[in-house]
Amino acid sequence: MGWPQGEVLTVLAFDVGARRTGVAVGNSLSATARPLGILEVFESGPDWPAVDAWMREWMPNGLVVGNPLRQDGENQPARDRALHFARSLQQRYGKPISVMDERNTSIEAAQRFAESRARGESKRHQADQLDAWAAVIILERWFQQPLNRIDLDAIA
Repeated sequence: MGWPQGEVLTVLAFDVGARRTGVAVGNSLSATARPLGILEVFESGPDWPAVDAWMREWMPNGLVVGNPLRQDGENQPARDRALHFARSLQQRYGKPISVMDERNTSIEAAQRFAESRARGESKRHQADQLDAWAAVIILERWFQQPLNRIDLDAIA
């Protein structure tokens, strides 16, 4: 399942966590993204109705999921959770899925949030949106670093 070529892409991105997942949307024309919100994750799985609503609203061409590797590039348990979520997205929506290295996104998200607060654009009580900011960074990296993209179908 390949990505459309030669057109402006709308893409949703996910920073998968054990209890919540940050969600962002962006497009390939501007190569930028913005936070959409937080997806709650329950013992039974993610809040699929919330994902369904974002899919209807944004009609993305494909989806990007953060690939949580350790600093040395090796696997960690969080990666299994992220890849399982990515495969569930692919089965549910039939869209192309890529994974993108998410190392240091949480640190960069915290820096961006602090800068946004300093400009008066964000409030302290919005700190729970850091996961959504991490998804923004994952998606912007995906737009800016096409050679670092990995299609889900290429992962065993």
